[in-house]
Amino acid sequence: MLKNIGWTLLTALLLIQFIRPAKNQTLSAQPNAIQTKYPVPENVSAILKKACYDCHSNNTHYPWYSNIQPVYWWLNDHIEEGKSHLNFDEYTNKRLRFQFHKMEEVIEEVKEGEMPLNSYTWIHGEAKLNKDERALITGWAQQVMDTMKANHPIDSLIRKK
Repeated sequence: MLKNIGWTLLTALLLIQFIRPAKNQTLSAQPNAIQTKYPVPENVSAILKKACYDCHSNNTHYPWYSNIQPVYWWLNDHIEEGKSHLNFDEYTNKRLRFQFHKMEEVIEEVKEGEMPLNSYTWIHGEAKLNKDERALITGWAQQVMDTMKANHPIDSLIRKK
């Protein structure tokens, strides 16, 4: 009986290895990426790449263990959820209010240490942000917001209360 259960589980584990969602990897140019409309300094870009883009862009760098199911499903769910909140590669494709609010959230989440997630930095130690990196990201996000304020009426950026 126990042997049959073991064989069934092993068979199921082997079979699920063939069920794979599409990877979050786009090699082509991203016409709606944030850097197409707002300047992203090289030092900020490097931080975004190491700490944000795996879950908040259209191009994830997958670790070796992502080839094992159900780990890939878990990672894919995490990526899809991250992109649903903020996708830097689709940023300019959104309404101005959304863009402005997302920069507010970037500042808040990074300042409070909520981003990157602990579950991500636990495995990707290089993604942990130090004080200076947090200041660079929040300063850049504030610059994006300031640029938006300078170029658009405030009521197009903030919902009236």
